[in-house]
Amino acid sequence: MPVADAKDGSAVPEREAKGMDRSRHMEDELREQNERFSAAVENMSHGLCMFDAEERMIICNGNYINIFCLDAKVIRPGIRFLDILRHSVDIGIASQSADELYAIRKPYIDQARPSTYEETLSDGRIINISHRPLALGGWVSIYEDITEQRRAQQDLKEQHRRFDAALANMSQGLLMYDADGKMIVRNGRFLELYNVTAADFPLGTTHRDALERLLELGIYTKIDVDSEVAKTEACLVAKKMHSAYRHLTDGRTVLVTRQPMSGGGWVATFDDVTERRRTEDRMTHLAHHDMLTGLPNRSMFRERLDLALEDTAATPLAIFSLDLDRFKVVNDTWGHPAGDWLLKGVAERLQRCLRGETDVVARFGGDEFVIIQFNFKGIADAEKLAKRIIEAIAKPFRDKSRDIHVGISLGIAVFPDDGGDADTLLKNADTALYRAKSEGRNLYRFFEPGMDAMVQARRALEIDLETALPRQEFDLDFQPIMNIASGEIVGAEALMRWHSPTRGTVAPDNFIPVAEETGMIVPLGEWALRKACTAAASWPAGLRIAVNVSAVQLKSGSFARNVISALAFSGVPAGRLELEITETVLM
Repeated sequence: MPVADAKDGSAVPEREAKGMDRSRHMEDELREQNERFSAAVENMSHGLCMFDAEERMIICNGNYINIFCLDAKVIRPGIRFLDILRHSVDIGIASQSADELYAIRKPYIDQARPSTYEETLSDGRIINISHRPLALGGWVSIYEDITEQRRAQQDLKEQHRRFDAALANMSQGLLMYDADGKMIVRNGRFLELYNVTAADFPLGTTHRDALERLLELGIYTKIDVDSEVAKTEACLVAKKMHSAYRHLTDGRTVLVTRQPMSGGGWVATFDDVTERRRTEDRMTHLAHHDMLTGLPNRSMFRERLDLALEDTAATPLAIFSLDLDRFKVVNDTWGHPAGDWLLKGVAERLQRCLRGETDVVARFGGDEFVIIQFNFKGIADAEKLAKRIIEAIAKPFRDKSRDIHVGISLGIAVFPDDGGDADTLLKNADTALYRAKSEGRNLYRFFEPGMDAMVQARRALEIDLETALPRQEFDLDFQPIMNIASGEIVGAEALMRWHSPTRGTVAPDNFIPVAEETGMIVPLGEWALRKACTAAASWPAGLRIAVNVSAVQLKSGSFARNVISALAFSGVPAGRLELEITETVLM
């Protein structure tokens, strides 16, 4: 059946009409496909350009134009590939000549398989170019600006380099574990620190395996692996850092610190703190011990005593306050090095006198020592220790070619009878010590009520004695010396007198012993010697002057010099001066 022609309305055969319908339908489909293809090409995130076998452009998208900053009016279908390169050179986007670019790209284009390479533009951008050959000849190229990607990769590479450099130069060993507890990072310092190899601790090793391996290698002393793993897990749950000291079998100490990471897993650092711990231990020791003798110092002694007294079930104990007799003479005669040597020897002997490790002896300074006698069973118990100490110190101390003799005085206070706190006990032990020294030295005395007043009086006397000489409170009386046979006066003995504005005239028997104990006798004796010689200078030439000399003066290193100085100052001939020395001094 004929149908009307759509253009002029004339009739056409039915068969021909059906063919025309199919043709129009195919054209519509083709047009629709082309539109979809064009839309797809245009909306690609990358640039695209297609060439035929004659190297003429068939199609390109906007991203291709934009990537290379090309002129869309110039880059039209049919333009030759080489001309596109020339255009890119003309606009300054190409970093090389068109011929050089063509020579670079041509081998990739001619390959029968897909190829990829990178090209850097004049503005520094990096373009990834992929060529894929077409079945009927020609090729299609995909262009991707990978500048940011390469920059990110470079930044990441630099970060890795810095991270590796940091790991390699760390003073600490480091292990990093992922969320599954497997080792993912290990630096060389860790291997050096533990003297192990990478094969001993390969990446992927679990925390438990690492601990067990350290035990197997004999590096760690015995540790509880289960407990350590549990501590690490608790650290991760609490998201808190955990540190612990590990003592190695070779004597070193390592500080292990575990720090949870925000993304799961943790970092463990290993720091050899052997020297630091030794220094800290030394500092702690110095803070609590006397540098010269190594004995506990006042601070540590008070800690031990306070701790013992704080115990509600505290048992009786005794406090000994000790002071060397004639120690100042040793210092003045032989010098401080000899005095230090003597103090160390005294400390050793005192330690040997104690019972095991229960009792404590400390040095408070100078020649002052203090002892705590624990497990005190009564006065007899303290007396035994006191006698043992006096006997031990009385033995001569042999220093090179000389024997040094000293004694020791002790004051004893008992807890709780003589005080319930440390300050009271120490004060009362000191009071008893002063009593022992005032009664002749090399003695021990227990604290008694009423002693305190006597000690306070003694201390007040010492204070007044120290200020009496500069205040010119001393004077000399001269007692004539007569020749019994002839009845003539042949000289005079100088007798020291103390006229105190508060005490009145103080008898020599009351202040001379104190002056000897405190060492004040040395400057007093020097003053008396010079004043006596000066007075004798105005006497008739035949009269002698006699001056008493203390043992303390003789043992001081300045005695001979003081005698020579007094004679020279006064002008008295040496033959007129008599130095009176008692038998006890010579003994």
